[in-house]
Amino acid sequence: MSKKLIIFQYKELFKILKEINENFEFKLEFCEKEKDLEYLENENSKDYLIISKKKLLNLSNQIRIDTFPINIKELNQILNVNFLKSKFTEQSKISLGNYNLDLNSRILKNNSKNLELTEKECSVLVFLRKSKQPVKINVLQEKVWGYNSKLETHTVETHIYRLRKKISDKFFDNEIIISDQKGYFLNEKKK
Repeated sequence: MSKKLIIFQYKELFKILKEINENFEFKLEFCEKEKDLEYLENENSKDYLIISKKKLLNLSNQIRIDTFPINIKELNQILNVNFLKSKFTEQSKISLGNYNLDLNSRILKNNSKNLELTEKECSVLVFLRKSKQPVKINVLQEKVWGYNSKLETHTVETHIYRLRKKISDKFFDNEIIISDQKGYFLNEKKK
């Protein structure tokens, strides 16, 4: 349960939701002071939603509810829609060093240039970004393609070659995906 619902200065609403919390798929918190929410500005994950009576400055992922009573099913629907919007927005902004990858439109951006990618190319970049160590071909086969390690490695090698070529042709960058004896890794150093 990684999603967090923060109720800001709505003690009555917090008490009601706490009683029926087992029906929701989020962690419930109450907050009284706006300064106690400042840590959210630096959060990498946007898996939180704030409910408040007023708009809070400098914070995303918040909804204002100032009309009561509200049907609990309606409230649950509002929460689910807003958590989905938050997740959709979060996915659309992945930093890859000098590049930004928009998973929703599958576009790799660098300054004013855009490069359309396939779903598999996006998956390769995201998997390499999340990996702390270089990734062997058989791991990419299994995790990105869903193949077992007994199959040929040409599929992975061909995709990586084509992806490198697309990036090189568009951005003149031959060093975004690097390989060595340990495997493939993403070069996220800014130039």
